[in-house]
Amino acid sequence: MTLTDTKIKSLKPSVKPYKVADGNGLVLIVNPSSSLWWRQRYFFDGKEKMISLGTYPEVSLASARKKSTEARELVASGVDPSAKRQTEKREHIDTFEAVFYEWFAKNRGEWVTKHANILKRGIEKDIIPYIGDIPIKKLDPPKIVSTLKLIENRGCACTGKKMKNVISQVYRFAIASGKATYNPAASLNDALRKPTITNFHAITDPKPLGILLRAIDGYQGGIVVKTALQLQPHVFLRPGTLISIEWDEIDFDNSIIEIPAEKMKTREPLIVPLSRQSIEILRGIQPLTGMGRFVFPNSHDDKKPMSNAALTVALNVIGYKDAATPHGFRATARTLLDEVLQFRPDIIEMQLAHKVKDFCGRAYNRTQHLPERKIMLQSWSDYLDELKTGYKVLPFRRTGMS
Repeated sequence: MTLTDTKIKSLKPSVKPYKVADGNGLVLIVNPSSSLWWRQRYFFDGKEKMISLGTYPEVSLASARKKSTEARELVASGVDPSAKRQTEKREHIDTFEAVFYEWFAKNRGEWVTKHANILKRGIEKDIIPYIGDIPIKKLDPPKIVSTLKLIENRGCACTGKKMKNVISQVYRFAIASGKATYNPAASLNDALRKPTITNFHAITDPKPLGILLRAIDGYQGGIVVKTALQLQPHVFLRPGTLISIEWDEIDFDNSIIEIPAEKMKTREPLIVPLSRQSIEILRGIQPLTGMGRFVFPNSHDDKKPMSNAALTVALNVIGYKDAATPHGFRATARTLLDEVLQFRPDIIEMQLAHKVKDFCGRAYNRTQHLPERKIMLQSWSDYLDELKTGYKVLPFRRTGMS
């Protein structure tokens, strides 16, 4: 029989569920609990199937008939309504946001905490609000470009490029796990502005470097910040690594710092040989901070390391706002160790914690060339002392270290 709202309202529940047909495969199931469920019967590939169309009265008789028509049209076009619904359900689950967090969780252990936090905040701020709820299979290049353009329009072309690279990595993960079939972010470079590469300010001229070293010794601010600034030229670590050094990582007997992999950008441990000058600097601060965890603790909470910004502020105070940065000491060492002291570039790169491989393409391990690096760090500290005292330092070539 053809249903009407009056007939539906007159239906009474029974001990068992029973069906009332409306026609064209549409039925209403009356449950013992008095709930009424719409179902659509259809045949696909010779098999009888049924899909739910919702409950009455939330889904009205007219709406149920419309859904019934849509389902029959799908069958007529060779599409199984049940399979289509399952696909749509999976796509709803596999939104860009959901897949990003799955990719992030998988790779989180490969990154240092600071990098992971910056990456996650960037995606949550600039990407997810605009494309996060879109099924990853349905995202297209124009939508991604329009999202990245919002970042560019803030004057952050470099950030836009980084976000594009993250999106591309998420898609490579999605393809490998069967959640996507192609990477719409793979070929977007021509649609985006090329970022202007800005290097960290660094002094690579020996005489001005000597002046800077004397200015650091004359810094009148906090002793912890001053000591960190004094040590940085000698060890030329990334600033974030420098300020997070812990007393337990320093081996005074062997004159080294052993920095664990989780603190390193490369996720590989690093041994830092300590020159006599570096040991003297560390011994000088030990009575003040040696009872705590960090060599350079935060002034407000000694359970945390000093703020990265503290080093930059100190350089600004002594007049080097546009001339030097804490990170710039790495470029200073890289240049002068090569051009003036003439140490081998691969030894320098190894001490900078850059990826260095041997002639067979294998990565050097953390102890590789440690004797040479100890010689290099001591020579470097001696050279810095000569610059600081104003001695004239001439290039020389050492023997046995080619």
